[in-house]
Amino acid sequence: MLHFSMSTITLTADKFEDTISQDGMVLLDFWAEWCGPCKSFGPVFEEASEKHPEATFAKINTEVEQELSAALNIRSIPTLMAFRDGILVFSQPGALPQSALEDLITQVEALDMDEVRAQVESQKSEAEQATEDKANG
Repeated sequence: MLHFSMSTITLTADKFEDTISQDGMVLLDFWAEWCGPCKSFGPVFEEASEKHPEATFAKINTEVEQELSAALNIRSIPTLMAFRDGILVFSQPGALPQSALEDLITQVEALDMDEVRAQVESQKSEAEQATEDKANG
C-alpha cells in the first residue's frame, strides 16, 4: 500500500479506479479553486484526514478532471463521496461541518459490508429482472 507524506492526496482520472476499489474507506472531495464553500470545507477535510490515517482522503479538482467529474455526475461542488471496499456508500453535495464529517466517517466505518454487498446484489437482480421483463413485455 502506498503511503503519502501528506494526509490528503490529489486524485486524477488515471488513478481513480485503483483508489476507489481498494479495501477500506475512501473519501473523495470534489472541489474547484473558484468555489467559496470548497475553500471553507478544505481545512475540515484535511483535519479529518489527519485524524483517520486508516482511510484514504483524496481531492479531485473538477476544473482539471472535467471528464471524471462529468462521468460521476458531479453537478455542484463541493461534493463528498465515500467508498468502502470499492462500493459507493455516500454521495452528497455541500460542505459539511467538522461534526457531520466525523459522524459520516463513524457511520461508514460501522457499516456491515456483507449486508451492503447483499443489498447491491439485490438491486442488481431487481434491475436485471426489470430489464428482462421489459424486453419480454
